[in-house]
Amino acid sequence: EVQLQASGGGLVQAGGSLRLSCASSGSTFDDYAIAWFRQAPGKEREGVSCISGSDGTTYYTNSVKGRFTISSDNAKNTVYLQMNSLKPEDTAVYYCAARTDYGLGPPDPYEYNYWGQGTQVTVSS
Repeated sequence: EVQLQASGGGLVQAGGSLRLSCASSGSTFDDYAIAWFRQAPGKEREGVSCISGSDGTTYYTNSVKGRFTISSDNAKNTVYLQMNSLKPEDTAVYYCAARTDYGLGPPDPYEYNYWGQGTQVTVSS
């Protein structure tokens, strides 16, 4: 079973950067797809990015393309989300989640079985 721990959130000014980490205890990431979701107050949970643990394929939602980079260090069982050029609209609680890796597409929260606790990202204008 995968147990996830998200960290790295904080308060940053617009244009700044943060790096989120999602560490797994238990199973390795090799057979899993790992995704980052975010949820702003009053909004639905949104899939931001995901990565295949088996082949490193990545996906980004349009609003973060060119600004966010997802990567994995399978030796450390950790997935990172490097967030650059942050905007106030990126403010949300960010969650990492895992599911069996059967191919990538836009992350759907209903497809993900394992969730970490959220980490707050606040971008001030």
